[in-house]
Amino acid sequence: MKVEITKEWCLRMAQIEGNAEIGAGLHSIDPIFDGEAMSDDKSNQDTGIAFGRFVRLMRRNKGLTLEKLAEDADLEISELIEIEDDSHHKPELRTVYQLANFFDIPRNNLLQVAGLVTAKNDNIASEAVRFAARSEAVTALTQQERIALEEFISVLSKED
Repeated sequence: MKVEITKEWCLRMAQIEGNAEIGAGLHSIDPIFDGEAMSDDKSNQDTGIAFGRFVRLMRRNKGLTLEKLAEDADLEISELIEIEDDSHHKPELRTVYQLANFFDIPRNNLLQVAGLVTAKNDNIASEAVRFAARSEAVTALTQQERIALEEFISVLSKED
């Protein structure tokens, strides 16, 4: 069997790729979506809020300062501040991996909450929004926040 690649096929494939960066193989794929394409996505903003609150509450639940978490998880403190305070901030892939390892949460689930990969589990997305709505940024965890955090951790801890 002979495979023939026509000019029309090449042009069609080029149109499909659009403005994508040229790369080869799986490692060339950037898991962080283009900001222009995702800027209007409300669920993306909801996950940013949920991720920031999750990191803040997990840190407070463990009694850690930002400095101590940055040191223990081998992260930049500026990145942690952005995560906790800016719902539009897209964390680095390495940062989410380090936090997942530190908090003992499956990486793929935390990547979904951080908005770095397309949600495979709709339950995680809906729980993230519910968690964000139930948690307040105060100095000490309330009983309600602790319960919300524990419920969210149990959902995140489930492997796909």
